[in-house]
Amino acid sequence: MSGRSVTGRWFEELPVGTVVEHTIRRTVTETDNVLFTTMTMNPAPLHLDADYAAGTEFGRPLVNSMFTVALVVGLSVPELTLGTIVAQLGMDAISFPAPVFPGDTIRVQSEVVTARESRSRTDAGIVVFEHRAHNQRDELVCRARRTGLMYRRPVAPEEVS
Repeated sequence: MSGRSVTGRWFEELPVGTVVEHTIRRTVTETDNVLFTTMTMNPAPLHLDADYAAGTEFGRPLVNSMFTVALVVGLSVPELTLGTIVAQLGMDAISFPAPVFPGDTIRVQSEVVTARESRSRTDAGIVVFEHRAHNQRDELVCRARRTGLMYRRPVAPEEVS
C-alpha cells in the first residue's frame, strides 16, 4: 500500500458506535444535476425540464437521487475509507426523506453500525456505515447503509519478529 494517500480509518479504528461528522460540505449545482442525469441516460423531466418541474408539487427541478447518494458516500471517503478500504461490498436501506434542489449545501455524518472480522481474509474486517446527509436547513435528505471490506492496520516490519 506504499505510495497511496491514507486518511481513512483502519478496521481497528471503527468500533460500533463510532460517529464521524465529515468536515467537507458541498453545495449542489444545476450543472451537477444536469451532467449526472444526462451521463446516466436518465430522461426524467423532473430533473432536466424546468418548465415541467415548475408544474409539480416541488415547483422546480429536483436533484437526481443517485447523484445525492453518490455525493453522500463521496463526502465520507476522506475521513473513513481513503486508502483503507479493500472494496465496497454493497449498499442498502437507502432513503430520501426530503428533496435536494440545486443550491442546497449537503453535510454528512456517518456511524459505524456493525463491525466484524472477515472470515476469509485475515488482513480485513467488514464494517457497515450508516451515512446521514442534511441540507443547510438541517433537513435529513438522505440515509444510506454501506458495507465496506476494510483493511486492518498494517503491521510494521519490526513488530513481526
